[in-house]
Amino acid sequence: MATLGIDLGTGSVKCALVSEDGLVLAQASRSYQVSSVKSGWAESDPAQWIRATREVVERVLIESNVTPTSVGFSGQMHGVVIADSELKPLRPAILWADSRASDEAKQMSMDLGINLLSRLGSPAVPGFSATTLAWLKLNEPGLFVDAKHVLQPKDWLRAALGGQIASDPSDASGTLLFDSSAGDWSKKAVQWSGVEPELLPPVRASQASAGYVDFNGTKYPCVVGGADTACVLSSLGLEPGQGFIAVGSGSQVVRVLEGPDFDSTLRTHTFATVGQPRSGWYRIGAIQNAGLSLTAALRWFNASIEEGVAALSEGLRDEDPLYIPYLSGERTPFMNSHLRGSWHDLTLSTDRPAMLRSIFVGVAQAVALGVSAVGETGASLPKPTPLVGGGTHNPVFRQLLADATGVPLAVMEAPDAAVIGAALLGAGLTSNPIPQSWSEVVTPDPLAAESLLHLRQSMLKIMKEEEYL
Repeated sequence: MATLGIDLGTGSVKCALVSEDGLVLAQASRSYQVSSVKSGWAESDPAQWIRATREVVERVLIESNVTPTSVGFSGQMHGVVIADSELKPLRPAILWADSRASDEAKQMSMDLGINLLSRLGSPAVPGFSATTLAWLKLNEPGLFVDAKHVLQPKDWLRAALGGQIASDPSDASGTLLFDSSAGDWSKKAVQWSGVEPELLPPVRASQASAGYVDFNGTKYPCVVGGADTACVLSSLGLEPGQGFIAVGSGSQVVRVLEGPDFDSTLRTHTFATVGQPRSGWYRIGAIQNAGLSLTAALRWFNASIEEGVAALSEGLRDEDPLYIPYLSGERTPFMNSHLRGSWHDLTLSTDRPAMLRSIFVGVAQAVALGVSAVGETGASLPKPTPLVGGGTHNPVFRQLLADATGVPLAVMEAPDAAVIGAALLGAGLTSNPIPQSWSEVVTPDPLAAESLLHLRQSMLKIMKEEEYL
């Protein structure tokens, strides 16, 4: 028996056929464009998602020559697809990286207050459904004349392929419209957004049946599915008290909670795990400027990852400059979309390798600040903490991450975690019965950790002096 997992990411869709013991039998992926027609906007044409999904599913089914018993979905969080009665999108989808609703986020924060926002799981920030919808109601009011559905990306994809209209608690909890402790949409938050409640889908269990999806005329039973980070938790088989650090384009510091313990500081997010409503929660420090900042800064120097790693391998120097990596604002721990990056302590002796080393150090410091923020809420990370993600393959950078965070890191090869989690949901499983193991543990060097802590304190002081904090 095998199930099909479909993971609808921001820039690509991945499909995998997964056995009942969590092994990938065949997989395929295809990328698509994220457009930015104005500064701070991030949109996608959902028609791309459909075309890319049909292509990767066909490739996997042909390669494997296996008929899946069901289909599960995983997807990027926070985005908005507004569709008519035929599920035709009425405009491009607005994604999590979109910052146009900054004014609406400020207004939501003032109107709803800390107590309600903490129950909604997040501070009021742009790029989440509630603030995006408020912006659309103000700037594109005619859009809602024909609107019949307001859906998360993976929920629109499943429905457009023939499945039922629904969402699950893990995705709903990332909208700023859902009270995950109550397990239902928040009337106050929905009213504030201006969206009609009947446009929102019913919230059902992630593993609940959602009808059938159609690929090339063949119908396959499907389930509702879950949010991408929650599906990673499911794939890794993590339980309350456990967690992970992921580093890719962004970084996530995740700790599974023992109950609905919300963060009243609003420096982190608290979302629902996959499963039934009110069945589980996790704390997440969401860092936008990881690989995103690293890639951009290396590009300015026309430098490859290999050259940057070679510079890092030479060892950190006291005279290296300080790189502040916040090129596109930041969530945890600042929740400030106006943060910007900069270099400091440049001298006549600063050379190219020093500049390249500073880029890696700045990104590692951003991850470390996310780890600190999550820990300060009382959700301390396990020791060791699993380390996953495409940005963690190099051992020199892994050591830098361990030194900066002060956390022993258990290296895990989990490149397909989200899509495996989606496939497991298709099999009715909310946790991998065979948790993945790690290959090695990277232990922090005490002297390096202390030096990086001092550097991090200097970084925060500079940001405060520049009135970013």
